[in-house]
Amino acid sequence: MEHRVWAVEVGNLREAQELVARVGADDAGCALMAPKAVHRLLKVTGLTPVQANIIKQEMLARGGEAAVARGVVDQSVPRTDVLLMGTRKQFAAFLEKMGRQPFGLAKLGEKIGRVLENLERTPRGLYCRGKLLPLGERTLVMGILNVTPDSFSDGGRYVDPESALERARAMVAQGADIIDLGGESTRPGHEPVGVEEELSRVMPVLSRLVAELDVPVSIDTSKTAVARRALEAGAHLVNDQWALADEGMAELVAEYGVPVVLMHNQRGTEYTDLVGDIIGYFEERMEKAMRAGIVPDRIILDPGFGFGKTPEQNLAVLRRLREFRSLGCPLLIGTSRKSTIGKVLDLPVDDRVEGTAASVAVGIARGADMVRVHDVREMVRVARMTDAIVRGSWTA
Repeated sequence: MEHRVWAVEVGNLREAQELVARVGADDAGCALMAPKAVHRLLKVTGLTPVQANIIKQEMLARGGEAAVARGVVDQSVPRTDVLLMGTRKQFAAFLEKMGRQPFGLAKLGEKIGRVLENLERTPRGLYCRGKLLPLGERTLVMGILNVTPDSFSDGGRYVDPESALERARAMVAQGADIIDLGGESTRPGHEPVGVEEELSRVMPVLSRLVAELDVPVSIDTSKTAVARRALEAGAHLVNDQWALADEGMAELVAEYGVPVVLMHNQRGTEYTDLVGDIIGYFEERMEKAMRAGIVPDRIILDPGFGFGKTPEQNLAVLRRLREFRSLGCPLLIGTSRKSTIGKVLDLPVDDRVEGTAASVAVGIARGADMVRVHDVREMVRVARMTDAIVRGSWTA
């Protein structure tokens, strides 16, 4: 018999256990061998040479590896980043020893352990004030409903409440799981609007959406006053493009117990480390959320495609989206019709459906749980096809 040899991919312990089981190993063998089949590469920043030396020694002692700066051994550098390389089994032994180390390494070990566990997590359901969304089973599609005169894609089309309701009904019929209602444009160069103006745009529409739709309705706002009125009227979640920056927003979301989307945003496009800086931003905002009483399972992260990033940075974030899984939260991406797609394909805003489709498919393959889109019918189809490939969710 001719032998066949090929490389096999595993993303987590569950996949490794299934792979080992298919070889014919018993349950005990699966439990023993699966952690050896999952390899992780973690980056840790800002370590002292003393910390880095201990970490490297402990990883090497267990068959793993740790890449450090050249000057760590003789302590000629003040700080270093470290790349940790090892299997889940090697990391388990490493973390057990880290728990007994000085120099703050025990606490760091706890954080490393949380990251490793987050990479194994699959979100299970999203509770939205009595409505349960099947998060983790398939990609959720959020339909964009802008009741603004100046949004980059559909400004002025749905300012009339009846037109907005008709559009929302159509998106639900096309497969939207959530309707995201916004009353202030966030396009580059937009004119900010006051609280009363934003309320005058969204409230007449929101009251009808909540009363007539079966799907959850999200309020897309960064203003606490707007979010409060929306939640009082029955909105099911908050999509905050400045991630709880407004005073009282975190406490308000906690009070109502609704899910919240925390989007990365910043002024300018300067980064020390693109993904590392965004992760640091999210860690800070997640800590603020949890201090206010927001349940961790109701935090959704959006890396902010098109916000505070160059086109090259936007594409890099999408390419590296899987790295944000280390935070343990569901991921949402909003690439729909964005200017980066226009620049890549040299197309106007109303001719970017194929570019959006490509970004949605890649985003789902890289770990997105939710996609925020204008073209609902088309992107629902893209999501279902991608889910069939990535999640194996299709059956004949």
